[in-house]
Amino acid sequence: SQRSSADDPWGIPQNLGPTINGPFDDTAPAVSLDGHTLYFTSNRPGGYGGNDLYVSRRHNKRDYQDWRTPQNLGGAINTDANEAYAMPFEDDESGEISLYFSSDRLGGLGGDDIYISTLQPDEKFGPPVLVEELSSFFVDKHPNIRRDGLEIFMMSNRPGSILNLQGTPSNDIWVSTRASTSDPWSLPVNAGPVINTARHDGHPAISFDGTELYFFSAQRPTNISPKFDIWVATRTKLHGSD
Repeated sequence: SQRSSADDPWGIPQNLGPTINGPFDDTAPAVSLDGHTLYFTSNRPGGYGGNDLYVSRRHNKRDYQDWRTPQNLGGAINTDANEAYAMPFEDDESGEISLYFSSDRLGGLGGDDIYISTLQPDEKFGPPVLVEELSSFFVDKHPNIRRDGLEIFMMSNRPGSILNLQGTPSNDIWVSTRASTSDPWSLPVNAGPVINTARHDGHPAISFDGTELYFFSAQRPTNISPKFDIWVATRTKLHGSD
């Protein structure tokens, strides 16, 4: 979906077409800062097993039909388990380009965990490393990092999540911060009842300026769909003594 300016409403969504979409699951898109690279999750044939991460590129960042044939990110990233929800991050301080994603591969803490991989000089992502401070023995996925790299949102059903109607922790949105991009992440905290419900809230995406949080939510009273709708929450940017 496109809009004329950040103050205008979103236009009618357009299908990206058969170059990107196929008869299998193609989900969780994330676009690079320059608008030329698209990462997404797919279970299409030819992968390593389960869900894999793919990348597509385009020359014209204003043309949604210019995306080239997607390429699997390869065996350094993908395994016979499920890799999903890629989130690229470009660090202005170090110049490094990293890819956050979730995986339920062996060697994690449990369920889906958060991993990070760094782009190498050969333009390929290196071996992923478990982000231990963001991962737990429960489900941790949907990482989305703020532009400055100091705040990250994710979905988790770890203890502290709102209890659902069955009395078990629901999937909630959690947030973690850090003082600089070279520091470890803080212990994630629940985003609270303004964002989360007793049902299912996930796939957070923070806007470029950090003032809008987009996410999906299930079965809220005012949902249009009986399943998931897309919602947005806003906050005021703090300045100076604020």
